[in-house]
Amino acid sequence: MTQASQSKAKTIAVLGTGIMGAAIARNLKKNGFNVNAWNRTYEKAKALEESNITVYEHAKDAVKEADIVLTMLKDGQAVLDAMNLAKPELVKNTIWIQASTVGISANSQLEEFAHDNSLKYYDAPVQGTKGPAEQGKLVIIASGPEDYKDTAQSVFDAIGQRTVWVSNESGVSSKLKLALNSWAFALTHGIAESLSIAQALDVDPALVVEVVKGGPMDNMYFQLKSAAILAGNYDASFSLDNAVKDTELVLDASKHAGVNVDGVEAGLARFKRAQKAGYGAKDMAASYFAK
Repeated sequence: MTQASQSKAKTIAVLGTGIMGAAIARNLKKNGFNVNAWNRTYEKAKALEESNITVYEHAKDAVKEADIVLTMLKDGQAVLDAMNLAKPELVKNTIWIQASTVGISANSQLEEFAHDNSLKYYDAPVQGTKGPAEQGKLVIIASGPEDYKDTAQSVFDAIGQRTVWVSNESGVSSKLKLALNSWAFALTHGIAESLSIAQALDVDPALVVEVVKGGPMDNMYFQLKSAAILAGNYDASFSLDNAVKDTELVLDASKHAGVNVDGVEAGLARFKRAQKAGYGAKDMAASYFAK
């Protein structure tokens, strides 16, 4: 029996039900949790009722009888705003799993909120986008105290294929997530640029994929993103707007650490060109259109 199945009586409030949050909420429900959900735009969360998830118009009602709160929102300010809305009904020692990518300084603010309100805080951003979230195959990068670790792990088992416990100290996971995002963005730009160079030189871009396939440079990410670009499919798995936000977090943290990140700076400029061209709501593979 999995830890998730042992936690069937647990009620979890998911605050933020966008692409990632909605998928997470559904997988928690499938794995035996009682799930309450809240989203800033109430109507966008209503579809979750079809999965027997209770949707609330107000965050404080969603957390009222919850043992665990999981936040999955755009940025640190959105998370803090949601938790302040929930604050009137938060109970001491409630477990708070913060799964959004918020960066270092925002994570410190959220830690402070948790301390001030006697919450058990787990800094647990996830690696993965829409597909892995829907399939319950996220990788969870977790940091937090030992005392409620088993309960937190039961949540991670329900939404992910693997958990990497980084530290007992919150904040380390948020730092690691920035390094990982830098790599994901570098791959995205590399694929987009390679295909656009081939196109500009009057070479079929599909030949780039054909040559790479099965060789040492091949990987699943390359196959997925190149296939999307070649098919002209830019439905958001991870939006370009979010990529801009997260790249700025990487750049800010790197500057404070005294690390030169020329590739990150160039990548941000590329994302912003595609954003300016109107692709912000599209998948970040739309880096292809950064002319």
